Amino acid sequence: MNAPNPTIAAIATAPGRGGVGVIRLSGKDLLPLAQQISGGKTPKPRTVLYTDFFDGDSQPIDNGLMLYFAAPASFTGEDVIELQGHGGPVVMEMLLARCLQLGARMAEPGEFTKRAFLNNKLDLAQAESVADLIDASSKSAARMALRSLKGAFSQHIHALVDDLITLRMLVEATLDFPEEDIDFLEAADARGKLADLQGRLKTVLASAEQGAILREGMNVVLVGAPNVGKSSLLNALAGDDVAIVTDIAGTTRDTVREQIALDGVPVHIIDTAGLRDTDDVVEQIGIQRSQKAVQEADVALILIDPREGVNAKTQSILKSLPEGLKKIEIRNKADLTGETAAVADGSAALSGADSVITLSAKTGAGLDLLKQALLNEIGWQGESESLFLARRRHLNALAAAQTELEHAALCGNNQIELLAEHLRLAQVACSEITGEFTADDLLGVIFSRFCIGK
Repeated sequence: MNAPNPTIAAIATAPGRGGVGVIRLSGKDLLPLAQQISGGKTPKPRTVLYTDFFDGDSQPIDNGLMLYFAAPASFTGEDVIELQGHGGPVVMEMLLARCLQLGARMAEPGEFTKRAFLNNKLDLAQAESVADLIDASSKSAARMALRSLKGAFSQHIHALVDDLITLRMLVEATLDFPEEDIDFLEAADARGKLADLQGRLKTVLASAEQGAILREGMNVVLVGAPNVGKSSLLNALAGDDVAIVTDIAGTTRDTVREQIALDGVPVHIIDTAGLRDTDDVVEQIGIQRSQKAVQEADVALILIDPREGVNAKTQSILKSLPEGLKKIEIRNKADLTGETAAVADGSAALSGADSVITLSAKTGAGLDLLKQALLNEIGWQGESESLFLARRRHLNALAAAQTELEHAALCGNNQIELLAEHLRLAQVACSEITGEFTADDLLGVIFSRFCIGK
């Protein structure tokens, strides 16, 4: 029968060659294993031990540093050992094989962090921020992920939950004394406490929504008839020649993707193959991929050559765009038309877009206007210390709690039981964020997306 918490091991450094490679182990009573690997040496907690690492025949595999963290003063709350050796793939695999030979098993993705959560070293929001910090695609996202890891987001949630519990106690205490409930709740200012909770939850949700923008970024797709300057605009935004530019229609035969950061927000820009009818099989595949990118986009930049206006090809493309997609009309080639870079509202749009920007991808005139317009489209208000990285499930939970508090505020004086239930559901929704009420299958999904060794 398998132990409930077997020793786990994994290579914790990125694949490939490096100056240093790290093997991480976590489990119960790891000192005997450490002694066998180090040739009988006993590491002291939180003290670096320089040693050879030995195989089963007492032959050295490598030499390096061994660190021992005794439970519960470790990342996972269990005994943790880190073996820091030379970062060659063969050496790392040999050392990992030795750990498995001594009774450890391969760690699953995110299992170290999952154990930290299960052993109350981190709550679920903090655990998720570990992956967010690793995956951060901008400096701003990294800073916000670190704030969440240190508990900034969790502190707000715990404060909301504590005050919800206090309010629930006031309300539920009256259920056994219905003849006194109204006077008691009025004396305790229950309505005032509920209004305060609603205001604070609204503030947390607004910060979380901004944090979600910082974490997820935005998908921007460049669409338009062939040869209107989509590739030139991509190159201008990226600051590099990432797409081929020629006067030949159909040069871009597949989607070209590039990521940039605008005010710390990751922006994924996709240059689509010109959406048109073609008999070229390869170009047809590129156009199909372009259509998929359009369906998944947050904002579409509709490029128009002002000298041609909205021609038949552009009209066909506009008809294919999904309803509700945010659109910005780009009147490119201002360097050829003599127009001045400018922004106009949707009333000036030829394509039915929400706004119009005149620019030149060739000279860069008007690019700053476009960048600011993109940030405006997703509601980005700028980085601040009040933000914390948030995931879609966090937003859903906060929105659910907000709805329950709105329902609670509508309860009349003779609906105390209903009021109590709405407050309970609001507490459950908030507690899902930190993992106090979380289904096991959700935990499996969350931690399976982590990298191995973390």
